[in-house]
Amino acid sequence: MSAPANASTAMARAVVDALVAHGTTHAVLAPGSRSAALAFALHAAAAGGRLTLHTRIDERSAGFLALGLAVTSRTPVPVVTTSGTAVANLHPAVLEAAHKGVPLVVVSADRPAHLRGTQANQTTEHQHAMFGDAPLVTRDVPPGDSGADQQAQVAGWHRLVAEALAGSGRRGPVHLNLQMAEPLVPDDPDGWTTDLPPVEVTTPDDNGHGHDHFDQSKPTVVVAGDDAGPPARVLAEEAGWPLLAEPTSGSRTGAHAIRTYRLLLGDSGPGNLRGRIERVVVAGHPTLSRPVTRLISDPAVEVVAMRNRTGWTDPGHVVSRVLDGPVTVDPPTDGAWLQEWLAADAARGRDLDALLAGRGALTPHQVAGAVARALPARGLLFVGASNPVRDLDLMVPRYRVGDRRMVIGNRGLAGIDGSVSTAVGAALGRPHSSRSLALLGDVTFLHDSNGLVLGPEEPWPDLTIVVVNDDGGSIFASLEQGGPAYADSFERVFGTPHRVDLASLCAATRTPHWKVDSLPELEHALANPAGGIEVVEAVVQRDDRRALDAAIRALGSSAQGS
Repeated sequence: MSAPANASTAMARAVVDALVAHGTTHAVLAPGSRSAALAFALHAAAAGGRLTLHTRIDERSAGFLALGLAVTSRTPVPVVTTSGTAVANLHPAVLEAAHKGVPLVVVSADRPAHLRGTQANQTTEHQHAMFGDAPLVTRDVPPGDSGADQQAQVAGWHRLVAEALAGSGRRGPVHLNLQMAEPLVPDDPDGWTTDLPPVEVTTPDDNGHGHDHFDQSKPTVVVAGDDAGPPARVLAEEAGWPLLAEPTSGSRTGAHAIRTYRLLLGDSGPGNLRGRIERVVVAGHPTLSRPVTRLISDPAVEVVAMRNRTGWTDPGHVVSRVLDGPVTVDPPTDGAWLQEWLAADAARGRDLDALLAGRGALTPHQVAGAVARALPARGLLFVGASNPVRDLDLMVPRYRVGDRRMVIGNRGLAGIDGSVSTAVGAALGRPHSSRSLALLGDVTFLHDSNGLVLGPEEPWPDLTIVVVNDDGGSIFASLEQGGPAYADSFERVFGTPHRVDLASLCAATRTPHWKVDSLPELEHALANPAGGIEVVEAVVQRDDRRALDAAIRALGSSAQGS
């Protein structure tokens, strides 16, 4: 390849070369003028088969698309934008990546620093520090200079990317703010003459850790939150302990997983299982229920945390030990503790299924259960925040170990932002999935409906998006503000009915759409995917959500009775 004609092109190609050399297989671009050199470099890399390029017209969707790609591909994924407010639109995705430990790489093109504070077009003095300390690494990079040592600059740009990605440890976002001076298009010369040498890749040393040990002196449970992974399941099985695993934990498989743990932890009756827990081992990032938060915040319980990609979970500041490496555990003295949990779980599961079946109309829990059953081995499921992930938590069957189902969600900050785009990115980042599904609430879906806008030359995944439509924010019905005392204001400021015709919205983006209001119809739709991106709208009630949740919680009160 001939030498670049100008310094901005040289910088762009060097940065893209280094990203590819350090594991990037996907890149997301939101078009702009100041980022033109980066756009040309990405297009050339894609044309050469070195990466897959995804283009989006909205930076917020681009950021969450990159987030989803990074989660499932397990590689650093750059999202490239122009200067100004374009960068600010990435902030929600950066925050989610920071709290979830996702290797999102923001590459923002900026005006040269001498233009900051001059009211030059699309120039802000805040861009290089736009995300505060959320990124693990932030670099404000001056423009290339064709009159300076060109080889040293290229080596510096290569080293910049290597150090940024190594500094992240692939545990969070990084921000490379590249000041780019004109000319910005490849064929406009400014005196640059040096070819770009291959990137040298170095691997950081892997420092080992010692072993931690557990005895069997205390009744113990393992709580597995988001992204805990197989180690939580393995520990529970080796020790003979119950496994209280959230759907997105990556741990909810095998014979120790307790489906209705949330109900059992809410039991306040005499001799209940919750009151006999003396130790809890916390893995991942649990976020779904108040009973779990109360358990792992209880100063009367020994709380041990397994380190995750961003630290460890300790909302009550009571963690007494953090596990950094391999764990050994004494064999269980008997299986009575686990068997009590399994028996109580089986009873509560039967009660829950009977309660839901007796409601008549389709319930959101039944929707979640149908989606969970439709997820095949090697399948991918993205689940949205608010009620869908909590409903799924009660309905996930005991999946078999080794079937490699992947259930994920934006649980770093548990926001509804960008969920459609994240689900699309996740499906594209895991092309070997046997099937890709998403389970979203209607407000979450509407919040990112522009995630359905894909250009004709963009990669399209096969993705079935199930939207649980109760015409508003039913999550609030179960919280304090959903009580009778606030009925006068609830609909306007919390329930927020929207009356959107989802079929018409999908038609505007040529997205196939099904509308169902019964379990047999839903199961039929799930059994007959149309291919490409499709939306299955499952219509449920909202006016009985508070009463339904109360009836489900009440099931836990008899946990020891059957």
